Amino acid sequence: MFRRLWLVWFVLTSPATTLAAIPPASNQLVSNQAPRLLEQREQQVFRALTRAAEFVTVPHLAARRCEDLAPPEALTTPDPLFVPAEFGGKVRVSFIVGTDGRVHSPLILESAGLAGDRRVLATVRTWRYRPATCNGIPTETEGKVEFSNR
Repeated sequence: MFRRLWLVWFVLTSPATTLAAIPPASNQLVSNQAPRLLEQREQQVFRALTRAAEFVTVPHLAARRCEDLAPPEALTTPDPLFVPAEFGGKVRVSFIVGTDGRVHSPLILESAGLAGDRRVLATVRTWRYRPATCNGIPTETEGKVEFSNR
């Protein structure tokens, strides 16, 4: 009988003593600092990457005469996420923006390591554009993008 009562008493009082041992100020301090630390890390990641893009006509389509040539317009082109310590130097990527606005055949021209290249290729494949037009007709365009941590 005494053992059962002791077990019940122990189970009921253990959470109360644990909560009483934690000072409320430390809980508040941790909850206030966590969003700030996360925001600082996000700013480091987002601030660490710059992008330069250029587009040229695809050679097999250059035989057409274009009086009104419009470059592709970026619809969704998010930056790949890099951890600054892993990402060194720059990555250059070449790709084709098809008549459907999707990225085709991304190719690494300048590498920053296997992990960085994989992230860049995976991200570039998800990009969407309004395709370039030649006299109002959608055409393929070659794009080159350079990512660097400057």
